[in-house]
Amino acid sequence: MTARQIIARPLTQADFAPFGDVLDAGGEADRIINQGLCGRYHDRARLDFGPGGRAGISLFRAAPRTLPYRLEMVERHPEGSQAFIPMYEAPFLVIVAQDHGGQPGNPLAFVTTPGQGVNLHRGTWHGVLTPLSAPGLFAVVDRIGATPNLQEHWYEDPWEVVLHP
Repeated sequence: MTARQIIARPLTQADFAPFGDVLDAGGEADRIINQGLCGRYHDRARLDFGPGGRAGISLFRAAPRTLPYRLEMVERHPEGSQAFIPMYEAPFLVIVAQDHGGQPGNPLAFVTTPGQGVNLHRGTWHGVLTPLSAPGLFAVVDRIGATPNLQEHWYEDPWEVVLHP
């Protein structure tokens, strides 16, 4: 069967707000610190680690993908938020979907600008980490805890993600 198509568009806070937070240092800093030499962009993400969880920082090195990209599976973390912060300046693909009664709705795709990261709110269906170039190195801030925190949904018919013209 032919894949259904998703057009990836630029990542903006307004479009991404139902799914999480865009992490970037655009515009004026909220505070100037360190003897006037550092702009602090303060409290940019709603981190949530749920009962019995704690914040953890892990490093992920993901293989680069190419567009068009074949989306076969999305996942979510019901116990906590998950932030992807690139450790190199290159765009990456972010795929998200609304929840419809415990199942993902039609996915949306976004392409970050260099220097942007995302924080996915607890329970947000999302694609796997999808860098578009090497080295694919990310700091990931998410929940560490003893309870299961991963649910996967495999699409019967895959989606094809293409870049916005």
